[in-house]
Amino acid sequence: MSAPLLQLNGVAKSFGAVRALKGVSFELHAGEIHALLGENGAGKSTLIKIITGAHQPDSGTITVAGQPVERLSPGTAHKLGIACIYQQPALFPDLTVAENIGLRLETPSLFSRVDWRSRRAKADELLRRIGADISPESEVRELSMPEQQLVEIACAIATGAGLVIMDEPTASLTQKEQHLLFAVARDLRANGVGIIYISHRLEEIFALADRVTVLRDGESVGTNRIGSINETELIRMMVGREIAQIYPDTENTTGPVVLEAHKLSCAAGGVRDVSFELRAGEILGVAGLVGAGRTELARVLFGITPADAGEISLKGQKVRINSPQDAIGHGIAYVPEDRRRHGVVLEMPLAANVTMASLPGFWMNFTREKYTTEKLIRALSVKTSSPEAAAGSLSGGNQQKISLARWLATEPKILILDEPTQGVDVGAKTEIHKIIRGLAAKGIAVLMISSDLPEVVGMSDRIAVMRQGTIVATLPGKVSAHDVMAAALGTRAS
Repeated sequence: MSAPLLQLNGVAKSFGAVRALKGVSFELHAGEIHALLGENGAGKSTLIKIITGAHQPDSGTITVAGQPVERLSPGTAHKLGIACIYQQPALFPDLTVAENIGLRLETPSLFSRVDWRSRRAKADELLRRIGADISPESEVRELSMPEQQLVEIACAIATGAGLVIMDEPTASLTQKEQHLLFAVARDLRANGVGIIYISHRLEEIFALADRVTVLRDGESVGTNRIGSINETELIRMMVGREIAQIYPDTENTTGPVVLEAHKLSCAAGGVRDVSFELRAGEILGVAGLVGAGRTELARVLFGITPADAGEISLKGQKVRINSPQDAIGHGIAYVPEDRRRHGVVLEMPLAANVTMASLPGFWMNFTREKYTTEKLIRALSVKTSSPEAAAGSLSGGNQQKISLARWLATEPKILILDEPTQGVDVGAKTEIHKIIRGLAAKGIAVLMISSDLPEVVGMSDRIAVMRQGTIVATLPGKVSAHDVMAAALGTRAS
């Protein structure tokens, strides 16, 4: 057998204390579609960034077409025929389709002139090849997301890439466009192109792939030929842990319903017909894969992108939440996913961070600010030298606690947490979990969004599973991680 088109051996990558990849080995042959699966955070994105030269591995070797590559940069990857089609197209919105494709193909010199007729003809040929009914003269900003995705595919084909990475390529495609993509992928495979195919949709994996590799916690846990494995086995490989050993049993006494959503929709956020109930003292976990609509639902409930259909009721009374101010006034707090962009202001002292959402008026009450901050620092066990220390001086776990403290200062009745332990170490995770359970024990209703499947299973009294913008299943908190993943993938657990 000829040498693999791509071979990785023992590739490791860390970001500070977080080990994203722990000695991953992977190979791709010419004329093969090799699927790459794993939970959110399993290491897929980091691995792809190493293959495309965006990240440098800390250790391990990379071989392309039998030749070792010492340092793989984006430019080197392009010269070696590696192309990546990302879920979010990287196109210039103010240029036409033909201009975007031309920029990928042409290497103009200072005095060269653009052959506009040839450029348009080439773009038209590529679009026809993949069955895309798109005019080369259209500006990219006028195209839908699925159409932009197809233009990205045309660009990759145009460069003559021998290794194509497809990262969730059908996430925004219609069924007809998915069939076009599958046909293109099979055509590329027939012509000797190697494809790394990343998707959370198992039905696509079984329809397209020749082999599948599963990553879990930054490690490759197995590679199988598609004919030798089924959906249930794949899900078990992706999950792979006994949650009960990590999270002890906790019996919460829940109270009356405090928040009810009925057929809640928001076209701008991709949320559709969401219905659920949340009780006082309950932790309702929200699970789902990337793009399922979890964060978008949180933004609707907090008034960042208000609902355009459906109803929200608080303690049985219908309310309209048009802004975060409305949400705060109704006793709703929201700790966002990205704490560095939206959770804390790194340059500001802790006291200002903690009280900015709760102290009213234009005149600062410094005595009140200090009292509130010191009280919450003690309650959350924030490790800091002073309330005046800059938020940026804290560890990631302590920054997350300050982000939480800001909203606890508003004395909420409903607390929405989006990825509450993302990017923090194990010790800080344990502390934050105890805090969340303590808040629920005090009667606060908690809506907890998490991509960490063990966390959402271990922490939740009930679990709402989202897929394609809506809740597709509501499961008891003691359910298996396998059942949650099956619901998120749209398959039946077995």
